[in-house]
Amino acid sequence: MNELRIDKWLWAVRIFKTRTIAVEACKKNRVMINDTPVKPSRIIKTGDVIQVRKSPITYSFKVLDLTVNRIAAKLVPNYLENITPPEQYEILELQKISGFIDRAHGTGRPTKKERRDLEQLSMPLSPEDLEFDFDF
Repeated sequence: MNELRIDKWLWAVRIFKTRTIAVEACKKNRVMINDTPVKPSRIIKTGDVIQVRKSPITYSFKVLDLTVNRIAAKLVPNYLENITPPEQYEILELQKISGFIDRAHGTGRPTKKERRDLEQLSMPLSPEDLEFDFDF
């Protein structure tokens, strides 16, 4: 096998979960060869370098071999080489870190500590908790 459609290959080497998702990514210009967006029917060969944009980074893969059938995850390195630059992974790490920093208090679900504080405020007091100071 010398040639294969790019959507089939992207699905077979587990870059996308389904072929439909691979086709949609191609149609939305998220899959490129040599910085040129490609259609799902584009024929690829061994040695091609494919860029796949999965927000927030762009992965780069070199085609080592072609396969029509979906392969086991352990066999993926036999069919592609990940040549994504380290700068792209740094972008991913920065986004993970900034997600925790940018969260404004009072938005979204409460944290575990905030929930405990709320439960403590809303809990009814028992007579033992009340301290009376009688001055007779």
